[in-house]
Amino acid sequence: MPWKVINQMELKKQLINDWNTEYFSIIALSQKYGISRPTIYKWLKRYKHFGIEGLKEQSRAPNHCPNRTSKKILNLVIAEKLKNRKRGPRKVRAQLKRQHPEIEIPAVSTIGYWLKKEGLVEQRKKRLRVPPYTQPFGECNAPNDSWSIDYKGQFYMKNGQVCYPLTLSDNYSRFLLGCEALEGPRYDPTRHCMESIFSEYGLPDTIRSDNGTPFAGRSVGGLSRLMIWWIMLGIIPERIKKGCPQENGRHERMHRTLKRDALDPIAGNIKEQQKTFDLYRYDYNHDRPHESLQDRTPSDYCVFRTKSATQSGANRPAIPEQTRPPI
Repeated sequence: MPWKVINQMELKKQLINDWNTEYFSIIALSQKYGISRPTIYKWLKRYKHFGIEGLKEQSRAPNHCPNRTSKKILNLVIAEKLKNRKRGPRKVRAQLKRQHPEIEIPAVSTIGYWLKKEGLVEQRKKRLRVPPYTQPFGECNAPNDSWSIDYKGQFYMKNGQVCYPLTLSDNYSRFLLGCEALEGPRYDPTRHCMESIFSEYGLPDTIRSDNGTPFAGRSVGGLSRLMIWWIMLGIIPERIKKGCPQENGRHERMHRTLKRDALDPIAGNIKEQQKTFDLYRYDYNHDRPHESLQDRTPSDYCVFRTKSATQSGANRPAIPEQTRPPI
């Protein structure tokens, strides 16, 4: 036969039955059931007043809580939340303080607790965050010391297709190494574009990117196929923190100029858009003055040599000639 499972309520009933037989003293019951004498007195007292129902577990919540949010304030919070479901507890509290300055409004955390308890907060999806890579970032004292790569936000062209501009720039000279119109942020086209740029300008010491695809992955350390390829070439990957585009500020500033000069108006198809990107890249590198370069252009600031990139970091091609501007 299987063992009979005895829960806590059954043990309490057995204790009461043993006491009613009058063969057991309080000390004997304490030794038999392994509980203290005050506990036995407590259960006997409850059984005397309430019967078997008194042996059930009772709520330990206090009967009165002086710091509990009043029903009036709770109704105001819920009503304000229902006016605009997109507003969070901070906005709700600020609005209530403006409308009811005479009432002491609870803290933001308290309002957030009640909104969540009332089911007025949507559960956020948990997203895996890729950790930063190589902190602090390496020094940038010459061309090819550090590059930045990113996919500017996608947009629809006039033919309804989506265009993903891949941009790559030198952080020291601000030289825009590449601006390619691609159909998506995938590994193969990204690597193909980078191979062409490496063969023309050489290999950098480091490449800085964000946490998006295909620069970061969900493997150990956030490594992706593209990042592993960089490491095999002797390039040190650098990855900015989540939600900190200012750590790649030079490149993000270039994207603002790209949006203004090359995406207004948007081209009809990807070939036409690539022609616009080529014109923009030439203007950005050779005609547009940069305040950070003492109003010179990136082409004046750094003249690149054309050399083939090797597959070994030890045989890295020479960095481009440079003329550092006065500080």
